[in-house]
Amino acid sequence: MKDKREFIIEADYSNKRVDKFLSKKNDDLSRSYLQELIDDDKVLVNGKAVKKSYKLSAGDKLELLVPEPEELEVKAENIPLDIIYEDDDIVVVNKQPDLVVHPAPGNEEGTLVNALLYHCDNLSGINGVIRPGIVHRLDKDTSGAMVVAKNDEAHLNLTEQFKERDTKKIYLTLVEGKVKYKKGKIDAAIGRDSKDRKKMAVTSKNSKKAVSGFKVLKRYQKHSLVEVNLETGRTHQIRLHMEYMGHPVVGDELYGYNQKTLDVKRQMLHSHLLGFYHPRTGEWVEFEAPLLEDMRQVLDTLE
Repeated sequence: MKDKREFIIEADYSNKRVDKFLSKKNDDLSRSYLQELIDDDKVLVNGKAVKKSYKLSAGDKLELLVPEPEELEVKAENIPLDIIYEDDDIVVVNKQPDLVVHPAPGNEEGTLVNALLYHCDNLSGINGVIRPGIVHRLDKDTSGAMVVAKNDEAHLNLTEQFKERDTKKIYLTLVEGKVKYKKGKIDAAIGRDSKDRKKMAVTSKNSKKAVSGFKVLKRYQKHSLVEVNLETGRTHQIRLHMEYMGHPVVGDELYGYNQKTLDVKRQMLHSHLLGFYHPRTGEWVEFEAPLLEDMRQVLDTLE
């Protein structure tokens, strides 16, 4: 049976986009999942399916049809995992590079989710069949600390923390060139690149606020090791902000230099520390993920 949710639009929400209204009124559903429901004609305004850009009017009757969770069909795979911490509610892993977080059409195997399904008896089902337990993501070639929810209560709690920026996210990255300033803050909004839909860009058009604090830990002859504190969590934020500052991440094929300056097989970006309030106890917890061997070896060669 579908979960049917109905809303009568008040004057305060007149002229608001339907996807943004639904995101505000349905904290238990991710924004991306709500947009999928809109695309699948599961959102009706006055009895008719609408697009996510539809502007609401006062008095509109909005219906949201949420399908019953499907049984998980993603195959469990015995892929090695570096587990930092685990209890009945969460798993914290040190994700290895070259590992996609969740399956996608045409790429249903060999992901972190496949590995977790082998390791865990249960994961939260809020994000549907192919993204169980996934609260936040790291790029395929970014390594480091990630938390995964093992039940729906933990998932909702953690999702809200990431949404409200109640988490702590510290990254380590090796960048091109000597960063001039010892520390600072980059405040540059990020949106979709108008010329290449696969890329994001620092732009004022259709963008969202993005803030990264940084501190230079060590300067080498032609590179710098930088600690980045994410105050927001936009797609490709660190990679974009470093490139915007003139110091792209070493090995970044999307936003970095065309000519590789070091022999690396992936972008030198690592989620070093992740902090949040434990979804069951409410206690503040922090988890550190040690640098992986490939990144340590690159740093050793620069000494």
